[in-house]
Amino acid sequence: MTVPTQTPAGIAPAPSAAPRPARRRKPLATRAYKVFRVVALIAVVLFLIAPLIWMLLASFKTNVDIYDTAKSFVFTPTGENYANVLQRNNYFIFIFNSFWVAFVSTALSLVLGVPAAYAMSRFTMHRSALVVLMARVIPGVSLLVPWYYVFSNLKMVGGFEVLILSHMFVALPLIVYIMMSYFDSLPLELEESAQVDGLTPIGAFRRITLPLSVSGIATAGILSFIFSWNNFMFALVLSGSKTKTLPVAIFDFVSYASIDWGGLMAAATVVTIPIMIIALFTQKYIVSGLTAGATKG
Repeated sequence: MTVPTQTPAGIAPAPSAAPRPARRRKPLATRAYKVFRVVALIAVVLFLIAPLIWMLLASFKTNVDIYDTAKSFVFTPTGENYANVLQRNNYFIFIFNSFWVAFVSTALSLVLGVPAAYAMSRFTMHRSALVVLMARVIPGVSLLVPWYYVFSNLKMVGGFEVLILSHMFVALPLIVYIMMSYFDSLPLELEESAQVDGLTPIGAFRRITLPLSVSGIATAGILSFIFSWNNFMFALVLSGSKTKTLPVAIFDFVSYASIDWGGLMAAATVVTIPIMIIALFTQKYIVSGLTAGATKG
């Protein structure tokens, strides 16, 4: 049995829900712009990764298959190129050389560059910052002849020391420039409060500022390591047979009469993959460190 509902006297019945307005369609120009943006993004990504894909595919081909356009994507893969790179040419030594030079040059540059950047940031040493910036923009090729002359007279050409020093010349200004912007973004009041509590300026830097700047230090260190790992010009002139790094070792596949494209692509893949892995897992530090000083004020 249904009981009819009654509205108390003096109370108006609840109005019925108003119909929702019709959903307005976005203008045609807005939709066209979004489609264009997606297509442009896909085109840029394909343009950037196409050489990497070709390099990876070519590293599993023979030289005959590389020259055959009909086998661009459908071919019988072979691991002979990687066996030639890693076993016969003993590329593990070159990998160690590249890692050692990159690691030591980056570590020394951080030890020297982070305190220098802090001093320039806190004491407004604009002239010193200008000198650092000038050292950053000087082309490295213009210094190779003086370096080779000086280091050859010191009997240092062919050793790890000269490679580390040459890489530090570029890595150190880069680290200082990044860390100056990062220290500028940190509030000075934190250090002043620490000094009021009894810390010295050095203690405030070591206990307060330095832990807060881990992201910037990671950014500067990663970029410095990547530069040193990929550097070809300095190592080509200043390294020796026992200190040859990976970028220089790749050049061995290029001879006067021919080029071993399969071995060259396999060696290039060996060089590229570690850096891609590092960049993939540390991209958040790179982005946060590079944009640290962008919102100051």
